[in-house]
Amino acid sequence: MNEEVLGRLKAAEEVFWKNDGYKHHEVMEDGAFTMDDIRAAEERLSKFAPLIERLFPETSGQKGIIESPVMRLERMERHLDGVYGTALDGSLYIKRDDILPISGSVKARGGIYEVLKHAEDLALADGLIDEDLDYAQFASDKFRELFSHHTIVCASTGNLGLSIGIMSAKLGFKVEIHMSADAKAWKKAMLREYGVDVIEHMDDYSRAVEVGREEAMRRDDFYFVDDEDSVTLFLGYAVSALRLKAQLEEVGIEVNRDKPLYVYLPCGVGGAPGGITFGLKTVFGDAVHPVFAEPTHSPCMLLGVMSGRHDEISVRDIGLDNVTIADGLAVGRASKFIGKTVGDMIYGFYTVEDEALLKLLAKLRDEEGMKLEPSALSGMPGAYKLQQKDPDMTPGTHLVWSTGGDMVPDEVWRKDYEEGQALLGDE
Repeated sequence: MNEEVLGRLKAAEEVFWKNDGYKHHEVMEDGAFTMDDIRAAEERLSKFAPLIERLFPETSGQKGIIESPVMRLERMERHLDGVYGTALDGSLYIKRDDILPISGSVKARGGIYEVLKHAEDLALADGLIDEDLDYAQFASDKFRELFSHHTIVCASTGNLGLSIGIMSAKLGFKVEIHMSADAKAWKKAMLREYGVDVIEHMDDYSRAVEVGREEAMRRDDFYFVDDEDSVTLFLGYAVSALRLKAQLEEVGIEVNRDKPLYVYLPCGVGGAPGGITFGLKTVFGDAVHPVFAEPTHSPCMLLGVMSGRHDEISVRDIGLDNVTIADGLAVGRASKFIGKTVGDMIYGFYTVEDEALLKLLAKLRDEEGMKLEPSALSGMPGAYKLQQKDPDMTPGTHLVWSTGGDMVPDEVWRKDYEEGQALLGDE
């Protein structure tokens, strides 16, 4: 373990660690998952597109496909050039998962995909699917009757709970979402509006997962969506890489070893960034370099991968409190599945202080008119932190992967914005 980095982690200081276990793509071709697995997930989502369009009319413009655009950040890039005192060697873009339909976050992909796959499995087992009809048939009464006898259970700091809860409730499932103490009140309230049973825990995310998993195991009619260990979630997130490739080609962005793509991914327990990373490395190979971003008080994936102990070590073991304004990233113990599956695909890790997130939130609104939640800003400084760490890196395209923001109530978001403005004013 890197003792210098560990010391700075213990002090809750911002740090960048370039992963010394990072491997080339060709070394990983005998992995447990393949491009065929990603394509199968993409095909299933396409089959369900007519249903999604019927249940959520806001997706009609994309015919039921849940996807976000890629946008250039010219003004924000100029601002960050000034902050870091150097011009970025490349161009800065953002993947707008903060405006994804249905749940307004990166979790809309994996979470909704897992619910849909479970619904399909139940319908196939019951012989309900009419092969002459498209999957909009899942909105009919006979399907809702079947699903009403089944309960979907999930543990969440917020955004996964929204995606699981909203889609499950729309299909007619009973839903239980176990929420950790750091989950935002508005997310709990929104779930209850959909008829979801929200169970609040006064402990952190890991305890909420443990209780939810134990409850689901006691009942045959309960299905647990395990953010720490779900292959289905993982593959749902990975689909995004196929779509990103097409988006970059549309705007003429080349991605190859001479013009690499650097992707900055906010990380909590690791499910979403892990699945996206697997997809990116499978689609782009050595031409892409994923970098994970975490709060200074919750660097669980960095700690787990750097130590090699994965889920066997918690941020509390090094004296951190796991308290951060970035609620979706407030996780003290990383996923074992993700760390062991994609740990050697992650180019590097860095941490960000809460105050920095709030300042970035305010500045992004002022410069680009975008409304992101604090956790979604953790990827924003990544390109500059990497360039400071490795000034000889190959120039390329830098993509900040946003995670949430669109569904945050204005009055809640405004408080974060005003706090960020005040911090900027104090500089």
